[in-house]
Formats: sequence, structure tokens, C-alpha cells
Amino acid sequence: MKTKELRALGVDDLVKKERDVREDLFKLRFQHSIRRLENPAKLAVLKKDIARIQTVLSEKQNQ
Repeated sequence: MKTKELRALGVDDLVKKERDVREDLFKLRFQHSIRRLENPAKLAVLKKDIARIQTVLSEKQNQ
């Protein structure tokens, strides 16, 4: 997920997107704990996506 794409979204869409990514991360962590995760690098990607979303949200709220 690119930062440019995130900046084009509204605050409500960003909050929804963050919630969805957090749910995906939760599911992947659960799969990882029972050793069924095919791509463990996906965990790091989702964490970075959450950080990007939070950064854009804080930028929009400070404006």
C-alpha cells in the first residue's frame, strides 16, 4: 500500500482501512502461532501498512 494512495483517502476510509489491516494481522498472527503461515514476511508488511495509515491519519488531523 503506497502512501500516495492513502493520502487520497478520507479520514473515515483510513480508519476503516486500518481496522481491516489490523484484523488481517490478527488472523495471520493466529495462523503463525499454530505454524500454518506460508509467508511470515507478510506480518512485517502489515505492521508497516498500519504505521503508514496512522501517519497519514495524524497528518490529516493536524491540518
